[in-house]
Amino acid sequence: MNVRTTVSLFLVTGVLLCRLVSDCDAAEKADVAIYGATPAGIAAALAAADGDREVLLIEPTARIGGLTTHGLSHSDFHSFESLHGPFLQFSQRVLEHYQKTYGEDSEQVRDSWRGTHGEPSVNLMIFKKMLAEKPTITVINERRLIDATTENQSITAARFSLPDKSTITIQARMFIDASYEGDLLAVAGVPYRVGREARSEYGESLAPETADDELQGYNFRLCMMQVPENRVPIPVPENYDRKNYADLVPLVNAGKFRSAFGYPGRPFVFKAHLPILPNGKHDINDVSKGLVRLSLPGHNREYPDGDLATRRRIMQEHLDWQLGLIHFVQTDPALPEDFRKEAATWGLCRDEFTETGHIPPQIYVREARRMVGLRVYTEADTAYAPNDARARLHPDSIALGEYSHNCHGTGHEGPKIGGKHIGEFYKGVAPYQIPYGVIVPRKLRNLLVPTACSSSHVGFCAIRLEPIWMSLGGAAGHAADLALEANVPVQQVNVEALQKRIWSHGGATIHVSDVPPGHPDFTAMQWWAGLGGLHGLEPAPKKPGARGKHIVSQYFEAFPGHAAKLDKSLHEELSKRWSALAKKNNLPVPTESTTRGDWIRKAFAAGQSRG
Repeated sequence: MNVRTTVSLFLVTGVLLCRLVSDCDAAEKADVAIYGATPAGIAAALAAADGDREVLLIEPTARIGGLTTHGLSHSDFHSFESLHGPFLQFSQRVLEHYQKTYGEDSEQVRDSWRGTHGEPSVNLMIFKKMLAEKPTITVINERRLIDATTENQSITAARFSLPDKSTITIQARMFIDASYEGDLLAVAGVPYRVGREARSEYGESLAPETADDELQGYNFRLCMMQVPENRVPIPVPENYDRKNYADLVPLVNAGKFRSAFGYPGRPFVFKAHLPILPNGKHDINDVSKGLVRLSLPGHNREYPDGDLATRRRIMQEHLDWQLGLIHFVQTDPALPEDFRKEAATWGLCRDEFTETGHIPPQIYVREARRMVGLRVYTEADTAYAPNDARARLHPDSIALGEYSHNCHGTGHEGPKIGGKHIGEFYKGVAPYQIPYGVIVPRKLRNLLVPTACSSSHVGFCAIRLEPIWMSLGGAAGHAADLALEANVPVQQVNVEALQKRIWSHGGATIHVSDVPPGHPDFTAMQWWAGLGGLHGLEPAPKKPGARGKHIVSQYFEAFPGHAAKLDKSLHEELSKRWSALAKKNNLPVPTESTTRGDWIRKAFAAGQSRG
């Protein structure tokens, strides 16, 4: 089967998951309707279901899980100490699967990297199990959004197409747009941006001089391996033309590339992510600043606002480019024989994406529409607080991130091979908080947006990662439940109540490296740190974006300056500072406390007793 047919079949095949319904038209109403079964959409559904809400999780394609089940198995975070909430719970379930299937000391457990590096098929299985455990969630695949009806600043209904070209209308009291593209917010008339803001708009150092319509490049995250018994060859695109790739030959001959697949440390064409995935698999990705790129920025500008035919065309162009490039390095006689032989040891995984020719059917949409919401997240939101190891304090935080501002490029200069992407940047930062207003529209009363959330291009390049999106999705699900419970618009949700709900489910709203979810002081620590109690304890690092000791790849030990050190003696100066903060927040001041932890526990207990 050729690649073009594979993608086409994916886009028209329907599957009904989770709680089966014999007639989808009978499942037209729900408390909460979520468009996009991405990891954020799944987290939102699980959170809303925890409030006993009837939830419809509507996925436009045939496969739930977004990029986490479509090849992006190399999760973007820096320290394990930062993991929390929905992503931590998901990764713990993945780890448990490998432990039960292969044994505690197995290579598969080791290579799962504490469950954060699951095979796409395993990630899909875990998501399905998590959803199936919630009887109030119905997951419906192959329902592609057509339009939405709004009245009195609320979405009253959304209409979807079915594979047989008929339509279905879904009504809900609350809607969540968890699509990567922001399709629901767009048809509901919510303002949004596509492209980059000018530097003058938000004063961002990483922004361009003038605004434009450029956005990050896309690519497929192929799952590949060298294990012969589970390896299948790369299919050759119908329109393959070796002239498109011939510029690679002189670069290889000049020693610019020693191998086709590799990782930083030696020149290579394709990034085979480390650590390795279980069972010998690799997540293949675009290489920042490389002479050969899998992503094609500029070729995706029509995608965010494009119709289905436009999006299919863009996806096919990207897939043809990637597969053709791999075929070239494996077979072209102009390349050195040793180079070709090494490249030919790689292939697709026989046991992955079996319905679509072993190719992930969904492209990696790094950036599309971005809502202009109640609060626009910018570069300033990740900046260090003055003279502090910590980032700027957001008392209304509902999630945290700790990666970096990372853009894979928004344009390209010169030839495809040997040229360079432009608009790339990478800026390390301290762990940062994300305010509630980032997922809230300015006017629409019953919509929340955790993925295509409100941010500048630069700000989005920090929060566009699946672990963060899952946290925002979980927060959106809890916020939807609270809004329904109080009968208020999403703009009036009590953020303090939302934070308590998030903490009670193991979610963090500020980073405390030595008090993780499950710790007996986790909630108390989140509460006190969220008031600013841990700001000012540690000085700013000498090097911005400083991390702990390097482990491997992008993973490091805990961020310096972010531990609470609960057993440390409470010195007089800190006692005075904390007492002043308690009074500022109308809290009783604890007395006779000898350690930091003792003081915080007493303050938390007193605060709770006062409601």
